[in-house]
Amino acid sequence: MVKRGRIVAFFLIVLLFLSTIGTTMTGITKDINLGLDLQGGFEILYEATAVDEGQEITDDFLNTTVRILEERVNTLGISEPDFQIEENNRIRVKLAGIDDQDKARELLATSARLSFRDYQDKEYLDGNDIVPNSAKQDFGTTNNPVVTLQLKDAAEFADVTRTISSIPEPNNVLVIWMDFEEGDSYQEESQNLKPKYASAASVDQVLNTTGVEISGMESIEAAQDLADVINAGSLPVNLTEKFSTSVGAQFGQQALDKTVLASIIGVALIFLFMIGYYRFPGVIAVVTLSIYIYLILLVFWLMHGVLTLPGIAALVLGVGMAVDANIITYERIKDELRSGKNVQAAFKAGNQNSLSTIFDGNITTLIAATVLFIFGTSSVKGFATLLIISICVSFITAVYGSRLLLGLWVKSKFLNKRPGWFGVKPDQIQSLAKNEELEPKVMGRQFDFVKNRKKFFTLSIVLVLAGVICLSIFRLNLGIDFISGSRVEILTDSAVNTEEIEEDLAQFDLVAKKVSLSGDNNEIAVARFDTVLPKETISEMQTYFSDKYGSNPNVSTVSPEVGKELARNAALAVLYASIGIILYVTIRFEIYFAVAAIIALLHDAFFILAIFSITRVEFDITIIAAILTIVGYSINDTIVTFDRIRENLKLKKRVRSFKELAAIVNRSLMQTLARSINTVLTVVFAALMLLIFGATSITGFSFALIIGLLAGTYSSLFIASQLWLVSRGRNIKDNPINYIEKKQTGGPQV
Repeated sequence: MVKRGRIVAFFLIVLLFLSTIGTTMTGITKDINLGLDLQGGFEILYEATAVDEGQEITDDFLNTTVRILEERVNTLGISEPDFQIEENNRIRVKLAGIDDQDKARELLATSARLSFRDYQDKEYLDGNDIVPNSAKQDFGTTNNPVVTLQLKDAAEFADVTRTISSIPEPNNVLVIWMDFEEGDSYQEESQNLKPKYASAASVDQVLNTTGVEISGMESIEAAQDLADVINAGSLPVNLTEKFSTSVGAQFGQQALDKTVLASIIGVALIFLFMIGYYRFPGVIAVVTLSIYIYLILLVFWLMHGVLTLPGIAALVLGVGMAVDANIITYERIKDELRSGKNVQAAFKAGNQNSLSTIFDGNITTLIAATVLFIFGTSSVKGFATLLIISICVSFITAVYGSRLLLGLWVKSKFLNKRPGWFGVKPDQIQSLAKNEELEPKVMGRQFDFVKNRKKFFTLSIVLVLAGVICLSIFRLNLGIDFISGSRVEILTDSAVNTEEIEEDLAQFDLVAKKVSLSGDNNEIAVARFDTVLPKETISEMQTYFSDKYGSNPNVSTVSPEVGKELARNAALAVLYASIGIILYVTIRFEIYFAVAAIIALLHDAFFILAIFSITRVEFDITIIAAILTIVGYSINDTIVTFDRIRENLKLKKRVRSFKELAAIVNRSLMQTLARSINTVLTVVFAALMLLIFGATSITGFSFALIIGLLAGTYSSLFIASQLWLVSRGRNIKDNPINYIEKKQTGGPQV
């Protein structure tokens, strides 16, 4: 008899979640902080150095510097500016959504060390002689904007003006400098239309006053900016720019629109696939995945996280990877149904048998994501953060949420004698009474993967050798993240050619190493430079291209020092992730499994490098994020097969020959083949949509994911398990495999 109360409970739970999502989702998405790559803005990494020789850079100096920078930025009305003190005396500044990037950059870069000098540049007074917060914008005798200051000691100022007034004309000038540097000269600067000094007034009498006026301001806004900078105070350290990236508002909006569209299409394809292939359980998966997406955004919003372009990619990929837990469970349930069990028994056994596999897969992916967060740059950290949240939330929704919702239907007994609702045909079900062992099949056929292992090994060796040759000849097309330099991305209002862009750059005496075009109609031009472009040139270039094409260009600069650090951190990230995964797999399984898994991972990573070398797609820091994501995904896929091998060894209990072991490995591969194919399809759906419809800035990232996903699936099916077979089966006659349960590790061991 059908227990209708459980079905009613299912619909009430679903309606509760859907109503909650419908009433709160808009507010959450509206209030999530967007990164500068989605709304425009810029990020600069400064290195603090001593002002005076022998000065030690202390934490107090750095904290004071950040406070002064924050006060300056607050005058621009920027919401939630981000200042971070990093190791090696560095300060990272991120200003998202700023309209006037040049103005903000100038405010930040100004040390604001005011000094009063004579015509020979001898200093008499400095910023310490000024009354704090006394600078004001005012109007002079000619009604032009000026800045007025109040000095602390009128007598001291009288002595200074007495000295200056005694100098013969025209050298009787009191020169007020902002950020005087060694090598600066009043006599040279006075010949320029726009001298570096702030003001130079003739003094012909002794001034016994505390009031000082700085004239020569171009506008009221310029006078107010100078007053704000002086009031904020001078920086206790010198700041040297080591890395910078700026994104035009139009670029950010376009990237957001395109990536959101790609995400919607990718998620929709995953939903359709799950419903089409898994029938009713697929509907349950769509419900839990919808809840999963909502919870991800909710947690991120509660954390006050900043959503970046790679972060959106992580969310979409998270959907593809979260569905893996559903696929693993549903495939196990289908196996149990085919073996002849009823729906309730199959549901119980399928959930029990899949839990450890899902847990192991999530832990290894979590290791890769954590390493990525530790060693990644700011935008990559955003990707890693969302990936970590995705892994944790997906375990809750895909495992416990799906189990709860599907369990209500199973326990209602409505699904009894309805195996077709699970995608299982009646003729596929075997009789329990006959006690026949279910032979796994794919598309009604059986494949002997183990028999052809030498062919797979040969193919991989050939591909690796070809990759070595390609890498040695072509090398990687490294981005400025790793080799330093500058990158300018220009969004035009119509199709352009490289010659036109080169002519534009020539106006600034710039010759690009390479100019490439992208976009649907070649409306995006990217120029690469081997050197770090000066701030003045960047400012002039942004103004020029904004006037000509209506959009500020994206400009990124990386100093050689930071480029080396990024390259080193990328290598360390891959190394530490691999070590962490080896240790975990060794603990959960055995060393033979760990070695086979890591060889397969190196195979996947190397394959990505070789493809990037051949295609000449730019290899930047986001590709490292893609590689580490693939490392986590690939080991997840491999562990699913390893877990099934371990389970089949448990049933066999003792294996004495290579033939027996080969049969177990092949059977395990056949049993997990459908899951491997379906999982890679769902993630590829997401990655492919990001590649086709997403922003150009994540094209390389999406391309690496697709290549890595295909390589990872191949290595999991045809390399990792069979490497384990060869290494473990080599001395199996002398050392038979005995299954032993080791409770202290939380799982069965071989």
